[in-house]
Amino acid sequence: MLDVLGEHPEAVEADLAHHYPEYGPGGPVAAYWRGEITLRWLRVMVEGLPPDGATARAARGHAWQHIDYAVTDTRDLIDLLLTAFLNANRKPEAPAMPWPEPSWRPGDQLPEDTEAQAVQDRAQAKAAYERITAQVLPAKE
Repeated sequence: MLDVLGEHPEAVEADLAHHYPEYGPGGPVAAYWRGEITLRWLRVMVEGLPPDGATARAARGHAWQHIDYAVTDTRDLIDLLLTAFLNANRKPEAPAMPWPEPSWRPGDQLPEDTEAQAVQDRAQAKAAYERITAQVLPAKE
């Protein structure tokens, strides 16, 4: 039974109750425990859950779907095209516009995480520099 519900049993149960309301309170999981449906039928229902439900969101760790990625890619492309157009048609003495940063997507670091990582990287680089110079330069007395 637990193999059927997978790694996110609460999300699976919520999806089942949402998509199969005819099974009454508790949905298909309760119907299985009451002996009204077989384990095979419960597994078939779980495997047929839609890709935009609670189970899919729990497995991915976010609610983004294919259309969200497509819209974000389109926005990034428009930003690049606009920047290229404005740079190509600017006055010769005007500075070029910087290229735009890509939009955030699930899995990318948040800006505050990126800054914290940069601070940590600078501290590590400084410590490494001081370690090397301590080995190479004569000791100060």
